[in-house]
Amino acid sequence: MKLKAAFITLLLFCAFTTVNHAQELHFTILHTNDEHSHLIPIPSVDDHPEYENPATGGFARLAGAVRAIREMKLQSDEPVLLFSGGDILGGPAFGWLPLKEGVAAEVSLMQKIGYDAITIGNHEFDYGPDVLANYLRAAGYPEAGDQTAILGTNTRPPQDHPLSELGIRETIIRELDNGLRVGIFGLIGDDAISKTAEPGDVEFDDPIESAKKAVESLRAEGVDVIISVNHSGVYEDRLLAEAVPEIDVIVGGHSHTPLYEPIEVGKTVIVQAGQYLNYLGVLELSWNPDEQRVSIRNNEETPFLKKLDQSVPEDEEIAAEIEEYREILNEWISELTGGEITDIRQRVAASRFPVVRTDPQKESAIGNYITDAMKRAAEEALGKRVDVAAQANGAIRANIRPGQMEWSEGEITFYDLTMAAGLGSGDDDNPGYPLVSFYVTEDEIRRAMEVSVLLSGLMGDAYFLQFSGLRKMYNPDRAVLFHIPFSGTPIPTSRAVLSAELELPDGEVRRIRKGSEELVHIVSDYYIAGFLPMVGDVVPNLAIELRDETGSPIELDDAIIERDGTQLKVWQAVLEYAMSHEQGDVGLPMIPEQYEEPEGRLTITYTLPLWVWPLAAFLLLVLVIILIVKRR
Repeated sequence: MKLKAAFITLLLFCAFTTVNHAQELHFTILHTNDEHSHLIPIPSVDDHPEYENPATGGFARLAGAVRAIREMKLQSDEPVLLFSGGDILGGPAFGWLPLKEGVAAEVSLMQKIGYDAITIGNHEFDYGPDVLANYLRAAGYPEAGDQTAILGTNTRPPQDHPLSELGIRETIIRELDNGLRVGIFGLIGDDAISKTAEPGDVEFDDPIESAKKAVESLRAEGVDVIISVNHSGVYEDRLLAEAVPEIDVIVGGHSHTPLYEPIEVGKTVIVQAGQYLNYLGVLELSWNPDEQRVSIRNNEETPFLKKLDQSVPEDEEIAAEIEEYREILNEWISELTGGEITDIRQRVAASRFPVVRTDPQKESAIGNYITDAMKRAAEEALGKRVDVAAQANGAIRANIRPGQMEWSEGEITFYDLTMAAGLGSGDDDNPGYPLVSFYVTEDEIRRAMEVSVLLSGLMGDAYFLQFSGLRKMYNPDRAVLFHIPFSGTPIPTSRAVLSAELELPDGEVRRIRKGSEELVHIVSDYYIAGFLPMVGDVVPNLAIELRDETGSPIELDDAIIERDGTQLKVWQAVLEYAMSHEQGDVGLPMIPEQYEEPEGRLTITYTLPLWVWPLAAFLLLVLVIILIVKRR
């Protein structure tokens, strides 16, 4: 009898253990973010079968990696989800194709690769909501949303706008083959909202409040796991995880951060895969219904980020489609350059070194190169001297990297060169932000420099201005006097710029004087110049007004530089500058050695903090009072 009871107990124990084991449901999340139209590996000059090929990325390699993982997981019946954290558009020349009616390369390829959802990022609005609507319609939306959903939980297009009819989803639910119900939503964060170039009448709700409503809605639908696919950046993802702890997984984007290991905040797992399809994110998870939480299963054999390099076989079908898009792009570029460039991989220059930005909020070689190119192109188009060219780091999207150096210098293709300066479009519907020419006073240009130091310190490197024709000394620690307690509001000093000088044609310099009304001729791009007049709305003592050469106020549209009846674009200025250099040993123009390192145009000089002076004055006053009292 005792033996029988023990046998029954053993059976019950085994059954209980088996049930518990069955309740541990496994699934895998694959993820990318900030693809930025990088259809092919970069640098494209190295994407060549005869090279060792250090180029990374590309949609064909992505598709090959995704297919291999899905086939492996199929052997154990493990479901796989695939997400994008947004900013699928913007950057290299392929990012210009949305301006072509009926062409939607990125989303169409992502549908064929099998993405479950794509979150809207700020660069999806680079060409405005009308172009985005046409782009999604060309990709088969709203019907295509049943397969690859476009998530915009806190994105609110007007009801009468085409975007509202194209099936942008607040939430979706995926029923996995193992019985797991997964609820998904997608947010665009506050920082990304502030950097949306052309949102038009589209509005954005508070991300955290929108997340709370989405979680409540999904819980009411009886989901097990909740995933937020965000275009917010790691900092805001952390805040979201703290504010809405019911979220199990946050798939991130926007900050271009490769998280080689997930961040865990409470029970929330945060991942991000960097940028430009350098990596495919791989997150293996198990769901425990008793604990109501996910657990990470990755081990040494499954890194969280899989490098998309030459070791990953390309998907032939996707590669063939990319080639079709390349032919469309080549034909358009040939039209835009008057037949001078007929292929995106055409070699246009060479260099013995990369032209790069190494440190945030500092002068960079790539900043010097692009602003010099802008200044040169504007002077040639206008037929008169330009004093200063300015460009923000946020508009410089890549470094200029030569390919493998088989000789003493490496080659640079059109595609790799224009990655640095190919953002945006003009009202001519052609790619690239146009150059603009306007005048400000010497006092106002000092204000612009103060704004650059202030905003880049408070809001990030994207707001830091690079210059040609100008030198300045500055102390970033002096930009803010103090922050108001509790609210944290910064009090600007307008004293971060210690000195500034204009470079004159004869090699001399002239000091830029505070309070001076003398006009200075400036060239920038349309997008950056559009922010300058808005500064005065926030900080009145830093207000800037665009003028013509007589000093009369002008509208920004009147400042656009035209050449031969078309708008002159930043990428054209950079291309023409690169092709103007003296030829090197390989028969290509050589980038001059002055751009190997920063030149000392922008110099940081640390001085005593501003608060020291009032403190010193106070102590001196106290000392004087003490001496007077003692003498009496």
